[in-house]
Formats: sequence, structure tokens, C-alpha cells
Amino acid sequence: MLKYIGKRVLYILLSLWLIVTATFFLMRFAPGNPFTSEKRLPAQIEANLKAHYGLDQPWYVQYGEYLVKIAQWDFGPSFKYKSQTVNQLIADGFQVSAILGLMAIFIALAVGVILGTIAALRHNKWQDYGAMIIAVAGISVPSFIMATVLQYVFALQLGIFPVARWESFMHTVLPALALASTPTAFIARLTRSSMLEVLSNDYIKTAKAKGLSQSAITVRHTIRNAMLPVVSYIGPLAASIITGSFVIEKIFGIPGLGSSFVLSIGNRDYTVIMGVTVFYSIILLLCVLLVDILYVLIDPRIKLTGRKESA
Repeated sequence: MLKYIGKRVLYILLSLWLIVTATFFLMRFAPGNPFTSEKRLPAQIEANLKAHYGLDQPWYVQYGEYLVKIAQWDFGPSFKYKSQTVNQLIADGFQVSAILGLMAIFIALAVGVILGTIAALRHNKWQDYGAMIIAVAGISVPSFIMATVLQYVFALQLGIFPVARWESFMHTVLPALALASTPTAFIARLTRSSMLEVLSNDYIKTAKAKGLSQSAITVRHTIRNAMLPVVSYIGPLAASIITGSFVIEKIFGIPGLGSSFVLSIGNRDYTVIMGVTVFYSIILLLCVLLVDILYVLIDPRIKLTGRKESA
């Protein structure tokens, strides 16, 4: 286990270096600069600003200094948010984004597994068809469309939840539901197909022959063995939640990290763009590592090399 984790950490560091390098040069090749605006600055002032932030140095010097700062967990100052560093923006905004993301993941896993289980246990019955209709609708409707529908129905028409902002638990419900809609549909379909496969195995038939109840068979044997495809989806799920939260946070006026990232793109705030990209990349890479470890915990027959032990 430790040898495997050590090897994966090396792969993570290599991946981070590639991500940092690609992001750095993409920002440098992008047209304009952080000081570009509708009202052009005088040449001397712009030159002084570039000298202050080190943008007048050769690219290889800037690249080397940035790698050193990343290794020290220092993303540098923001060009647009005065007197604030990228680390401060990440620390403030990610708390909100993490709460929203965790709520969406919990909803997606809970509702998706329940729908998929019901659909598998009631195969080719109205429960199965109803669950799959919900799943198809969740996949077909983008999260930003779902967000506006939820705002119109539950906020404007019924008045149950607030339209926007982030002030109480009630403000978190609609954005979390909108963010969880698509992952819920995928998890429901994965759970259904995996459970149907597990239910056809001989050991399930043996358990039924021994007189075990349907609930005991489902809890003890079926769900655990059917969860492997769902666990493998946790990594992409985290990616979809993170990237989807950018739009959802903007729609609901949530002061999360996604809002800062979207604004930084329009403002050409290089350090914020690169810092948030690296920060989220670390989270995603760690999620992938966690998924691989969970595989072994759920099914001990699976080796960390990706092959099952011989019987």
C-alpha cells in the first residue's frame, strides 16, 4: 500500500508540473495583460506595474520563480484584488465552494443510489421506468437550466426558498440541487446496471434459496458489490461538481471560489487563474488516488495493481 501510494504521489507531482507549465505559458500567450482595460494606462505607469510584479523579466526567469513559489505554496498577489493574495482568495472562497460541493455530492450519491436500487429491484416495472425517466431528464437538462427552473418554481412561484445569495441553510438548497442534478442521474443509471448484473450472479440465487429476505440480500450482498462502478465515478463526479459550481455560483450570487475564478478570467488576473487551476488540480488528483484506495477497501480481491487476486 505504502509503495503504491508513494508511486502515485510521484505521478501526482509530475501531473502538477505539467499543469503548472501549461497554465503558465497559456497565460503568457494570451492577448493583452492584467493591466489592459478600456482606459489605457500611460506607458510609464504600465511599465512600473510590470516591474513591480516581475512581468518585465524574461519568461524563463518568471517561470522559474513561479515554480519555486508553487513549491512553497505561495500563489503570489492578485493583480486585480488590491492588497489580497491568491492564497487569501482561495482560503475565503473555497470554504463556501466546499460546502456547496459536499452538499451536492451527498445529494447525488444518496438520491442516485436509492433510485438505481429501486429501479434494479423493480426491473421492468413502473418504478424502474419512473426512476430512469428521472435519470434521463437529469442527464438531458444542463445544471444552469435546472438552476433557473428551480429558481422560478420554488423561489418565485412558491416562495419556499430564496432566489439567490448565501446567508443561511435555505440559501444552499437550490444551488446544491441544481449542481447535483446531472451526477444524480449518472449514479442512478450506474447503480441500476451494476445491481442488475450482481443480482444475476449465483451467490445471490443461493442466498435466496437459503431463505434470506430481500432486504438482507440487498444490504449484505448486492449493494456493496454493485458500488464499484459508483466509486470509480467519484473522481469524475468531483470534477463535474467543481467545474459546474463556477456557473451555479454565478447564477445564485454565491461568494465562492468559482465566482472569483470567473471574474479573474475577464480581468486577465493571471495569478488567480493559475492559482485556482493548480489548487483544483491538486484536489482532483487526490480524489483519484482516494478512489483507488476505496476500491481495495470495498473489494479486498482487487489488488492495487488493478488486477484481482487469483482464487
